[in-house]
Parts: sequence; structure tokens; C-alpha cells
Amino acid sequence: MLVVSGIGAIVWLFTRPGINTVGQVTFDRQLAVPPLAASTVKDGQRVFDLRSQAGQSDLGRGGRTGTWGYNGALLGPTLRATRGERVVVNITNGLGEDTTVHWHGMHLPARMDGGPHQPIRPGATFSPQWRIDQPAATLWYHPHPHESTERQVYRGLAGMFLIDDPATDVKSLPHEYGVDDVPVIVQDKEFDGDGQFDENGRFGSDIGILGDTLLVNGTPNPYLEVTTELVRLRLLNGSTSRLFNFALSDGRPFTLVGTDGGLLDRPYQVTHLPLSMGERAEVLVAMRPGERVVLRSDPPMPDGDFAERRFHGGGDRFDVLELRAAGTLRPSAEVPATLVDTPRLDPATAAEKRSMTFTSRKINDRKMAHDRVDAVITRDTTEVWTVRNGHSTPHSFHIHDVQFQVLGRTDGGPVPPQLSGWKDTVFLPPHEGYTVIMRFTDFADPSTPYMFHCHVLRHEDEGMMGQFVVVEPGGKPALGAHHDHTG
Repeated sequence: MLVVSGIGAIVWLFTRPGINTVGQVTFDRQLAVPPLAASTVKDGQRVFDLRSQAGQSDLGRGGRTGTWGYNGALLGPTLRATRGERVVVNITNGLGEDTTVHWHGMHLPARMDGGPHQPIRPGATFSPQWRIDQPAATLWYHPHPHESTERQVYRGLAGMFLIDDPATDVKSLPHEYGVDDVPVIVQDKEFDGDGQFDENGRFGSDIGILGDTLLVNGTPNPYLEVTTELVRLRLLNGSTSRLFNFALSDGRPFTLVGTDGGLLDRPYQVTHLPLSMGERAEVLVAMRPGERVVLRSDPPMPDGDFAERRFHGGGDRFDVLELRAAGTLRPSAEVPATLVDTPRLDPATAAEKRSMTFTSRKINDRKMAHDRVDAVITRDTTEVWTVRNGHSTPHSFHIHDVQFQVLGRTDGGPVPPQLSGWKDTVFLPPHEGYTVIMRFTDFADPSTPYMFHCHVLRHEDEGMMGQFVVVEPGGKPALGAHHDHTG
């Protein structure tokens, strides 16, 4: 019987259909919009307060699900600041274990970055402070403790950080937060029989947890009431391992206006928008009075091999969010033909060229080591990196502190519109990669590293991460101890 059962399990594993929730979602809950975080201005600094904590949330499972959040039970408020402001964020750890808060996409000193070198002990408070100095953009924040990032993000620790900057924004785009300018944090979850998060991961998958249920801003079965002719969706793939390929249910095009690091040079009409873990995109959807349309995720790797489709979610489909237009819509301004100027970095000025291959849980055959510096970068220089996926498991590339520009694909193919602007995260399909260029303008600190890593969070936790330091000309790294925050 055991042999028969084992064979049956194997047959089921290889023949079961992929996940497909299209047409199955009830859309019976109004989308929750994360509140804008309260702040005060003191001594010329904008001060925010965050507390990581455990809680209970109604996620439609017939009871309460244990979740984690900032200043609440699940997710966190949206922080918002303007270029040129100095900000302080007082982060108190209300959990029973170490955590950190990393400012994903933010340009800031390494000691404030919230990587694994800045653990916040239970009960302690860490108060990073820095000056906002980058274009208007949709960023986010999440934990980054070594070996437990996946679990903490999966339980709900995440939120958005919006940067305003009139010089690199377009006033005519929708701007009213929560009305025609809406954060959309998409995450997949798996539940056990008791309605709690299942953190084991799909059998046969080596990329971590792939859930069969989506939450948007922590809301199951969500719908958004649209009251304007154009609605701006700030999309964030906040999942730990799932790829999405966003589209609209009736196949209509929508307008891509921004990605990780801010607005693009011009709007692009697209019918599909792939986003890997940690990537963001700003899109405009045109609505007609009284209509409904569903934001969907089509298979992100439909042409992939069996393992990609079966075990890595490449063939899965989801209904994500229903957009419901009111009977009368407020007029929206016309989308301009051009958005913001994106000065292009010149590869001829690169002081260094590096090549990195992602395989298994290693980068260039090495796992993360706290006492090893993988790249020493001179302040105020430009570098070109070629980052490749060396095998058949999906990976991604994320770098801290700087935004990069994509120069080309390693297979020579065209660079799609969603990779035409400033980026900090990019998907690495199996056996493919990109050449990227970036400039390290300031924040030299030989003793505190920044990170680069795979943003499949289980891969990161298991060692697919490296460290770099930025030094003054002629400087050398001098790694110190962790910047421990105990009180």
C-alpha cells in the first residue's frame, strides 16, 4: 500500500493542474488603502514612528489569522516625504525576535539601510535618519534580517514609502492618494486547515512559498471603487517568491508611466506587465462610467519548461483586483506625451566592470559571508555589472542604495519598456541575464556594507547574497561589528 500511495502521490504531483482563480474570486471586500503615516516636523526633520508587532487579521478564512505588521496587525502605513527633507524613522521592535527595516530602493548611508548588519533586538528602538535625495518614486520597506527575511515578510511586515519631487514628477498625472492614486501591494498566501499561514512551501518547488490565494493591501477578494476617468495604480509585487504578469481581463491596454526608481521618459501602452518580487510599477487605467474590469495575473512563464510552469508558478493565473467605475466619473487630465527626462549613464565612463552568475544559493559560487567584502567600489564612480542566471531556477537581482539602468540583455534580445527607466530590482529568467550600469555618488563607509542579492527571499536567506562597500579613492574595506540596536 505504501508503494502504491507513493506512486499515486508522484502521479498527482506531476499531473495536478496549476493554480487558476480566474472567474473564481467573489470580490466582496472593498480594498483597504494603507493610511498615510503620521509624522511631525522637529528641528527641521520629519519624524515617523513605526512599531513591528504581531496581531490577528480577518482574511476570510472563517476566523482570525495570525499576522505581523507595523503599527497594526498586517502590513504598515505609507510613509511619504519630499526630496530635500531630512527624515527620521523611530523603529521599535515589538516582536520576540530580531528584525530590521530595509528601505528598498532608497538612496541613503549604509548604516541607515537596515540590512542584516543593523539588527534591532526585541524591545529596542533604532532611529535611522537621512536626507531624501532622489526622484519622485514608489519605494517600499520590509525586514532584512539574515536567514529570516522570507518568514517575516510573508507574515506581513511590509509597507510603501512614496517620494515626492516636483522636478521629477508630472502634475497632470493622478495624485490624490487613495482616490485616483492607489497603492496596490499584491502578495500570495497559503493557508492551513486552521486558517493560519502555511509557511512550508510547495512540494517540489525550490523557490519558497507559492500560495494559492492573493491578498491586495492585506484584503482578500478585493474591489476598488473608481471615481475618476483615470486611476493610477502603484503596483508592488510584495510576494516572497511568486512572479506576476499583470493584465486586464478584457485585454485592453493600460499605460505604464513609472517603475522602481520613478517615472519613465514617456508613457508606454502595454497589455501585459511582468513584475518579479520587489519590483514596482506605476500604471494608469482608463475607465468608463459604470463598467467593471479585473486586474489579472496571466502565466508569467507560459513558455517555460515543465519545472518552471509546475513548480515555480510559471503557469499559474489569478484574478487580483476588480475595478468598479462609478456611474459618473470625474474628468482626468490627458496623459502627456513625455514625462521626465532620464539622463543616460555612459558605459564608456565605467571605472569597473563586474560579472555575477546566480546559481543554486550562490553568487559566483560563493554564499553570503558577513566577514567578506565581495566588491570594493570607489565613491563617485560608475560601474557596469553583468548579472546572469546560470541555471533553470528563477532568480532576481536587487542592489541596495543605487538605482541602475539596463544596457542590454545577455541573449541580445530587446529591452522591454518596463526596463527602460531607473531600476533597483530585475528578474533573471532561467539561463538569461542583463548588463546594467549604475553610479555610486556618495556615502563612502569602509566599515558598513550594502547588499546585493536575489529577491527570491528564500534564496536570499539561504545565502544568495553578497556585500559591497563604497570607499574614498584609494580606500580599503574595514568591516566592523554589527551595528546592534539593543535599546
